Amino acid sequence: MKEDKKDLRWIMEERDKREEIKEDRRKVEELVPKRFHKWKKVFGKVESERMPTQKPWDHAIDLREDFVPRKG
Repeated sequence: MKEDKKDLRWIMEERDKREEIKEDRRKVEELVPKRFHKWKKVFGKVESERMPTQKPWDHAIDLREDFVPRKG
């Protein structure tokens, strides 16, 4: 019985996620100008909340110990 409830809850959550994604895509279609639609994936809420995949050119920025950030 508990397994059935867990399965049902998981199914409902997945359906809600899919609905949220569909709604988000509709909003992007409306808000983003047509000339940018080939990049519309980056404008979506779901995609913007994910971390980008790691690339070979990613690297650490090592600061000196005596570094003091300045404004401007």
